[in-house]
Amino acid sequence: MWIARLSLVARIGLAAVWLVSGWLKAADPAQTVVAVRAYQLAPESWVEPLANSLPFVEIALGLLLLIGLAVRLSAVVSVLIFAGFIAAIVSAWSRGLSIDCGCFGGGGAADVDGWDYGREIARDLGFLALAAWLTVFPRSPFALGLASRPQSSLSTAWQAETNSTTVESRD
Repeated sequence: MWIARLSLVARIGLAAVWLVSGWLKAADPAQTVVAVRAYQLAPESWVEPLANSLPFVEIALGLLLLIGLAVRLSAVVSVLIFAGFIAAIVSAWSRGLSIDCGCFGGGGAADVDGWDYGREIARDLGFLALAAWLTVFPRSPFALGLASRPQSSLSTAWQAETNSTTVESRD
């Protein structure tokens, strides 16, 4: 039962991260474009489409996790996105760029040092760990998705009784 409770905390926590992050980026799309461009990783023709779609992907992931639908899929996508974010931050740091990550809005040129990048990477590793947990243990209370709900002992007992009745009726 503690696994399901921990999964609930991970699911709600990760949902909050995605919803806040997506909302702040959607509220200032021009700044999100600046943040994506500052990493100097995507071709210029990809910067605006990427920056404009990212907030809505984040909000969608947050909503799915919040209501408990497609939890494992949302968690896998979250792991991939956080891995990409971490790689982008490491890339910026290793190339000597001085930028704000833009993770929760903002972004672009900033006066940052190695400690700032280290904190951003550590934070994103924590978020990635939550997503990885949900990939392995997606079931939690208060989930709308049937595959995301924990099985109660009552439903397990009912299934066992139904299966034994079915076997007896065949004899």
